Amino acid sequence: SHVLFLCLSAYFCFLMTALGVTAGAHRLWSHRSYKAKLPLRIFLAAANSMAFQNDIYEWSRDHRVHHKYSETDADPHNARRGFFFAHIGWLFMRKHRDVIEKGRKLDFTDLLDDPVVRFQRKYYKSSVVLMCFVIPTFVPWYLWGESLWNAYFLASILRYTISLNVTWLVNSAAHMYGNRPYDKYINPRQNTFVTLGAIGEGFHNYHHTFPFDYSASELGLKFNPTTWFIDFMFWLGLVTDRKQAPKEMIQARKERTGDGSA
Repeated sequence: SHVLFLCLSAYFCFLMTALGVTAGAHRLWSHRSYKAKLPLRIFLAAANSMAFQNDIYEWSRDHRVHHKYSETDADPHNARRGFFFAHIGWLFMRKHRDVIEKGRKLDFTDLLDDPVVRFQRKYYKSSVVLMCFVIPTFVPWYLWGESLWNAYFLASILRYTISLNVTWLVNSAAHMYGNRPYDKYINPRQNTFVTLGAIGEGFHNYHHTFPFDYSASELGLKFNPTTWFIDFMFWLGLVTDRKQAPKEMIQARKERTGDGSA
C-alpha cells in the first residue's frame, strides 16, 4: 500500500504541477484567456513554483515572444532548428539575439501589475525549494512513514523530470508531428500523445490559430483536463470572462486555411 500511496501522491503532484503551467502560466498569465480571483491565482502560483520552469513572469514573457515570432530566430524554442533544440537544447544555449531584441518590443507590464506574479518572482528560489522538493518529499514521510529517500526520488525528482519533458513536448513534438485542420501554413499541429501528457495542451494547431481561447482546443468531448479545471473554478465563482473562438469563426478558418483533416 505504501507504493500505491507514493505513486498516487507523485501523480497528484504531477497534476498540480501541470495545472500551474497549463491553467496558470500558459492560459491565464501568457494569454489572458480568462480572469482568476486572488485565491485561485495564489494556488496557481504555488503550483507553478512546484513546476520549477522559471517564474511566471519569465515563462509568460518567453511564451508571448514564441507566439509572436513563432518558427523564426526570434522564437526562443524555434522548431525549425530541430527536435532537440525545441525540446531542451534552447535551455542550454544563449538566446538568439533576435529573441532578446524583438522580445524587448513586447509589453509585459500587465504581468508585473499582478501582486501574485511579483511575489512569486521575488521569492522564486525559496518557493521552488519548498514546493518542488520539500513538500512532495515531506508529506509521504510524515503522513504514512514513507522513507524520505523514496519520496524524494519518486514524488519529487521523477515527477519533476516527467513534467518537464511533457511540457517540452508541446514545443518539440507538437510543432512537428500531427495534422493541421485549422492552419496548414504554420508548424504547430494537433498531437494526441502530447494532449494526454500535457493534460489538454496538444491541440496545438488550434492553439496557435486561436491563442486567446481559454480551452486551447475546440470544445467537445475532447480530453482536456485543464479546461475542466478552469470550468470547475468558474462554477465555484473563482473564474470569470472565459474567452472562446465562436463556432462560425472556427469553421470559416478551417475551410480557408485548414489541411482538410477535420
